[in-house]
Parts: sequence; structure tokens; C-alpha cells
Amino acid sequence: MAIKEKIKSNDLVKKIVLWLITPPLRPRPRWYIRLFVNRFFHFRGKNSLIRASARMDVFPFKKFSLGANSTIESYCVINNGAGNVIIGDNARVGIGTVIIGPVKMGNGSGTGQHVFIGGFNHGYSDGTQNSKYQALDIRGVTIEDDAHIGANSVVLAGVTIGKRCQIGAGS
Repeated sequence: MAIKEKIKSNDLVKKIVLWLITPPLRPRPRWYIRLFVNRFFHFRGKNSLIRASARMDVFPFKKFSLGANSTIESYCVINNGAGNVIIGDNARVGIGTVIIGPVKMGNGSGTGQHVFIGGFNHGYSDGTQNSKYQALDIRGVTIEDDAHIGANSVVLAGVTIGKRCQIGAGS
């Protein structure tokens, strides 16, 4: 049995490992995970760039990939806690954009400034319970090759934006 399956099958070990990765009630990896561990789990293509002011909340238990010659601009937030975030080659994530997986951006795709892309919604099937205690409704977002999303747009879970589509600003 692989180590990953051993961790998942033992509730106590799983709880300890999750505590080591992220503090309770704080959905952000600990500093040593961001600095030392993630580089062994995630792919960065040749000449890819992540600006220093971008917030990379990527966890080792989900996939994050940034293709060759792609850029994540300043003040962006990238989070793969709910699902993989895959960004293709020659893609650009504009200033202040938030991407919460699962999201797949194709080659040559891009976003304008302050775009929100979320691959899940909070569960709300039980009206008697706060949504933070309900299971997530995870339905990924796919942005195909050469598609662009205009500034201040919102793309919600389950949406596919086709090849070479242009989404107007504020959509």
C-alpha cells in the first residue's frame, strides 16, 4: 500500500498530517509547506513567472501546474485546496485575479484584472445548517486554449469557456 493510502486510511495519522500542512480553521498552507515542500509536488514550466506579491495557497495533496512562459501577476490568489489548478503554456493571470480550483486554463489563455474563477460552491442542500458545515459542490471550470476573460468578470463552478472565446469585461 502506498504511503498516501496509508495516511488516508488511518484517521489519526490523517488528522496529524493535515495539522502539519495547515492550521485548524485557517485554509492556507503553513509557511514551511509553501517554501520547502510544494516545490517537490508542483510543476513550473520554463520561463514561468509568479510575482512575489501573489498569494500562492497551494497544497501538496492537490495538483498545481504553471506552464512554460506563463505569468501570475501581482496580488493574485491561487488556491488548490478544493481541486487542481492547471494553467497551460503562454497563459497570463491578470493583476488581482483569484483562482480557486478545480480550474484548468488552456494554452494561450488569460484573464484581465480582478477576475474571480471558482471551481466550487458551498453546499446549501440542508437549509437548517450553516453552509460552512456542508459538503462543497465541486464542479470544475475549464477555460480552453486562447480564451480570454475580461477585467472584473466572475466565472463560477461548472462553466466551460470554449477555444478562442472572448468574455467581455464585467461579465
